Amino acid sequence: MNVSHATVHPAEDPPTTDGANAPMVRMKDMEGMPGTRGGLALRFFQFLFAAAALVVMATTSDFPSVTAFCYLVAAAGLQSLWSLFLAFIDIYALLVKRSLQNCRIVSLFTIGDGITSTLTFAAACASAGITVLIDNDIGSCSENHCVQFETATAMAFISWFTALPSFFMNFWEKNHKNDQLTKEKARQCTVDSSSQECKQSPTENNINTTSHAKSSTTMN
Repeated sequence: MNVSHATVHPAEDPPTTDGANAPMVRMKDMEGMPGTRGGLALRFFQFLFAAAALVVMATTSDFPSVTAFCYLVAAAGLQSLWSLFLAFIDIYALLVKRSLQNCRIVSLFTIGDGITSTLTFAAACASAGITVLIDNDIGSCSENHCVQFETATAMAFISWFTALPSFFMNFWEKNHKNDQLTKEKARQCTVDSSSQECKQSPTENNINTTSHAKSSTTMN
């Protein structure tokens, strides 16, 4: 007589919901970050206003005689080149549907935005001060290109204003990436405490060995 034997299948453990062992969830790219349509729009306006400030100031014949105006031309030129370069990168990322949320890339963008925006703001403030001096204090606007100076200064301020969201969002994303890496490393150490990264450093091992030796000597 044939007797059928029941087949026993091992039951799988249900997924844990512990916060330490929970998988890391990648946040969706927010508009305004590198590689998004909002980020491309910000880069376009940064380039547009910086290039306008550069062209308006450079077309005046007497701007080389004032150091602040020369500084504005240099800062606006650097801002326009930087924004145009990042705009091309955003266009490429959108076409190939590739995310730019890499920790090193975001850190590079944050440093670049911080430097260019600071230079643009400083140049705009210096040019504004010289323009006010010529217009209000000296009163020689009829002999100078005050309208062009004021227009270029205003364009530089607007370019700096549009660069601020890019800088702050990249700065926030960089810190968020660092927090994610720290939590991921802590989670891996919780799962596998014998990994090389989770082992104590040689200095800590020497300290523990010394303290253990002292306690053994005291007990003896």
